[in-house]
Amino acid sequence: MELTYQDYLTILKEIKQQIDFEPEIGVVLGTGLGNFANEIQVEKVIPYSQLSKMPKPTNSNHSGEFIFGYLNGIKVVLMKGRIHYYEGYSTQTCVVPIRLLGMLKIKTLILTNAAGGVNFSFTPGDFMMIEDHISAFVPSPLRGTNIEEFGTRFPDMSNIYDAELTQKIYQRGKELNLPMQKGVYLQFPGPQFESKAEIKAFRGLGADAVGMSTVIEAIASNHMNIKTVGISFISNLACGMSKRKITDEEVIEEAKTSEKNLITILKEAIQISHDK
Repeated sequence: MELTYQDYLTILKEIKQQIDFEPEIGVVLGTGLGNFANEIQVEKVIPYSQLSKMPKPTNSNHSGEFIFGYLNGIKVVLMKGRIHYYEGYSTQTCVVPIRLLGMLKIKTLILTNAAGGVNFSFTPGDFMMIEDHISAFVPSPLRGTNIEEFGTRFPDMSNIYDAELTQKIYQRGKELNLPMQKGVYLQFPGPQFESKAEIKAFRGLGADAVGMSTVIEAIASNHMNIKTVGISFISNLACGMSKRKITDEEVIEEAKTSEKNLITILKEAIQISHDK
């Protein structure tokens, strides 16, 4: 059963009872990227488990909590632990945390993920600014009854990832000599990694990176008219592009190796979003 608008108001009230805080920027921390939470001055941590009707992550690498605090004086809220479609939730349920960030009045949402590189010019450790996306076999989170308080029934998706912010972050990363790329991200249902034939097909569709999140979150964010930015950390080459088998452990280890660069680009993205 999907949440009603009244359900969302109930959860929002529970959050506000714990902290009176209006964040400017929301950040979703992808697989292996949770240590960024150590970079902010924390004001309050609210586990999803403390909120009624709030979905809980089942992936052990996603703790499931909102972290409120400051980064260089900027009010931020981190989403440490996202809800994935492969966990058995509907896509509407997967975006409940995104809806709540919107109700907390964030002005910009920064989505991060660990992704497999589909583009042959990519290498593990790269950062891809998402310019557009493709949803492959993943239903829209806007299916069903539209909650008018969130947005229109048929929202435009022509500038899903804000082009101006995306370019500024990309350029700043290049100035800092970070391995920056641009491209199209494709969300696949998972939880199995993609097959060689699927990767070949996705490349033909125009995908540069593939993962199991982000697209539905960006759709929900745009539905609520939140300025959105997407950053994919290329943790591995996709199936069939190397002789190595893909494992979740490989994704985590590559994220640890590139942690310093990741922290740098996220800090820059938050500052640029604030200064826009």
